[in-house]
Amino acid sequence: MDDANPKETRKKMRRGIYLLPNMFTTGALFCGFYAIIAAMNGRFEIAAIAIFLAGLLDGLDGRVARLTNTQSAFGAEYDSLSDMVSFGVAPALVVYLWSLVHLREVSNLMGKLGWLAAFIYATATALRLARFNTQIGTADKRYFQGLASPAAAGVVMGAVWVCETYEIIGRDVTYAALLLTLASGMLMVSRFSYYSFKDLDLRKRVSFVTLLAAVLIFVFLSIETATVLFSFFFLYLLSGPIVSLFRWNRKRMRQADSVAEDKPES
Repeated sequence: MDDANPKETRKKMRRGIYLLPNMFTTGALFCGFYAIIAAMNGRFEIAAIAIFLAGLLDGLDGRVARLTNTQSAFGAEYDSLSDMVSFGVAPALVVYLWSLVHLREVSNLMGKLGWLAAFIYATATALRLARFNTQIGTADKRYFQGLASPAAAGVVMGAVWVCETYEIIGRDVTYAALLLTLASGMLMVSRFSYYSFKDLDLRKRVSFVTLLAAVLIFVFLSIETATVLFSFFFLYLLSGPIVSLFRWNRKRMRQADSVAEDKPES
């Protein structure tokens, strides 16, 4: 773990603007903006797909910058602003226009709760990104503190995509969409640890079973893309609380065993 000050870490980055990585960031920003436009026109499936494309491009910009040695302070700030639009504002507006807006048909109070849930999600994204930026150079890179904003967007937009695929309209799942939106937002600002996959080495040798599993994943993705993606991100969302619960229980059992060992026999 690097103990350097995060502000000093950012100062060490190169100054200037590099075209290649920032083109990927701009592409992610465009996808997020297009998702809003698509949702305003009632094309919610297209909007959800656009957010997933934004996630793909967001995952590439940093890697391209490292591979080409074009990391810069400008790129880091631009990436955060792009993430706020693509994984904060856009998903919040899409899920609101798709489902949460219909809560006003129940009552004025529920209508307000609908847009407040979307606002809480967007605010949680901003807080999550701000916390992540202040922890650069100090946090364990193997884990995220709180659910990453692209993963949260994957859960919410995955639900929209699945429902649109199976012709389930947003009006029929307003309460489920409300709970999912609030849960995703709260988990982003939680202290649960989520595996980051950043220490995953794709260059090392793997077993034949691992290769076969990768092939099967691509097969399932080609058949049921929306369902597979939503299932993956939803299980990832659950992994933080579940792993933390196991760790807490294991720690409690160790403490109980320690107390039992220290207790003198009568």
